[in-house]
Amino acid sequence: MTGTPERPAGRVRLTTAQALVRFLAGQFTERDGVRQRLIGATWGIFGHGNVAGIGQALVEYAEEMPFHQGRNEQAMVHAAVGYARQSGRLATHAVTTSIGPGATNLVTGAALATVNRLPVLLLPGDTFAARPADPVLQQLEVPYAGDVSVNDCLRPVSRYFDRVTRPEALIPAALTAMRVLTDPVETGAVTLALPQDVQAEAYDWPEEFFAERVWTVRRAAPDPRELAEAADLVRAARRPLIVAGGGVHHSAAEDALRALADATGIPVASTQAGKGALRFDHPADVGGIGHTGTAPANELARAADLVIGVGTRYTDFTTASGTLFEAPDVRFLNLNVAPFDGHKMAGATLIADARAGLEALTRELADHRVEPGFSLDYRGDKARWEQRVDAAFLADEPDVRPSQTQVLGALDEVVDDADIVINAAGSLPGDLHKLWRARSARQYHVEYGYSCMGYEIPAAIGVALAAPGRPVWALVGDGTYLMNPTELVTAVQEDIPVKVVILQNHGYASISGLSATVGGERFGTAYRFRAQDGTYTGAPLPVDLAANAASLGMRVIRAKTVRELREALREARGADRPTCVYVETETADTVSGPPPAQAWWDVPVAETATRVSAVEAREEYDRHVTARRRHL
Repeated sequence: MTGTPERPAGRVRLTTAQALVRFLAGQFTERDGVRQRLIGATWGIFGHGNVAGIGQALVEYAEEMPFHQGRNEQAMVHAAVGYARQSGRLATHAVTTSIGPGATNLVTGAALATVNRLPVLLLPGDTFAARPADPVLQQLEVPYAGDVSVNDCLRPVSRYFDRVTRPEALIPAALTAMRVLTDPVETGAVTLALPQDVQAEAYDWPEEFFAERVWTVRRAAPDPRELAEAADLVRAARRPLIVAGGGVHHSAAEDALRALADATGIPVASTQAGKGALRFDHPADVGGIGHTGTAPANELARAADLVIGVGTRYTDFTTASGTLFEAPDVRFLNLNVAPFDGHKMAGATLIADARAGLEALTRELADHRVEPGFSLDYRGDKARWEQRVDAAFLADEPDVRPSQTQVLGALDEVVDDADIVINAAGSLPGDLHKLWRARSARQYHVEYGYSCMGYEIPAAIGVALAAPGRPVWALVGDGTYLMNPTELVTAVQEDIPVKVVILQNHGYASISGLSATVGGERFGTAYRFRAQDGTYTGAPLPVDLAANAASLGMRVIRAKTVRELREALREARGADRPTCVYVETETADTVSGPPPAQAWWDVPVAETATRVSAVEAREEYDRHVTARRRHL
């Protein structure tokens, strides 16, 4: 190409925003020889901080960068995260907002992405870099610093943050952003704050910047010495237990985990993020672990002399706040791609990609298997647990209002391997972790790293975009629904056939139950009118969530009984448009509720109080807390 005095050869003149959109359209990931686009689409809500920059660029390059219109900035991030998780962290979406409240609304979604180690690219507008208008509309004025904006709120919840104050600074910033998004160890929310004047500023960009780039997602192999030591630990263990975390799914290591379990007979418990790593009916699968786990898994955890954590962060629910792993001689072996997580619980480390590490460990243990009696015991416990699940799901009287667990039982009858079930907050995660029978690797999608109310509906949209043709269910309590129903409009607009199940139980049922056990007396958790004494103990609020969903364009099916619910769920599953099933549940699962918590969770209780409920709760707390230990 021949240059001109105005523009050197090999350069193309674009605005910063145009350059960024063109750059993003040319980014790809590759793992195991499979290549896919890294940034599948951009979500956006426009204001003065991005409409003339990123907004105009998305119009300019509409054929290269698909666009989705959002209703709430936080929800757009949730949709992108749902897409990323369903895509195995190999693809994600970008999210653009204006400056001010649009940008700060990203913070919760960014925290969720980073906590869960899921990639998402955030492109908030920012105040003028050149400061011709100062302060500009929605600008935060900080007396002690001229370079701070509300976008700085995103720093602690981003794995990488940069403010692009000159066009040419975009080149290193964008390349670093892609590196972090595609790094299994570093990934999370990535923020490029874009001053609105810089977005619209033209620059002569090197054409190489827009060439297609493929970011290889490596499968880090285990160190031979660590591998040999890991195998020795497994061989020496008499009561080993595998704890499968989300890293098993992110690495597509489900087959490798199954091969190890088949070869050795070691039982496999799962975290919320890891559930589905084995099918529920696999002989080695013992269900969820921790406070929301199953009796078989937690009994194995209490007696385990070796806990093999695969791709897990060991949260307090998983470890029952340091009280679950009781054996005096218990040791930990942690297979994790991230050294930060691999060294938790003072464990021996096997730092590697989950699939590569499991395959290597299986080869090292080719002639090893647990004692037959050990396998028979945990399989018998698992069979008895399944009977308890059947009892919780069963509805002897199909013409009565269902309990929450009976709602899950009705859904269990309807789904097959293709369905995907999404939840994040309330009492449902506990019931799902204990009871749900995961039939495929990607069926169980519970966001419990941040347990963010309002995640379910937008995440379902993102998942449906990543898995077209698969039935996607968002299970939503009334508390969550009231926080963030607006993306139902997006599902209707885009004709994305998500299935939303709204369970109306008139309040924050999960926290109500917790409040009752810690001396809070269910204060402030019910959705009811005030009684004469000023408490929220009057009649339930006359809120019609089904009518609300219908007003947003959803097709709504009301179900009053178990029988009607079964019919409604079957009808919704076959629907080719966004559909909502609304059911009012019993407020207390006294007849067919889930089995109680199988392990303790540390929620500190008032050390001194005059009310009997708090005094008794503190006595119970003190009894449990003495069992807490640090594994050293």
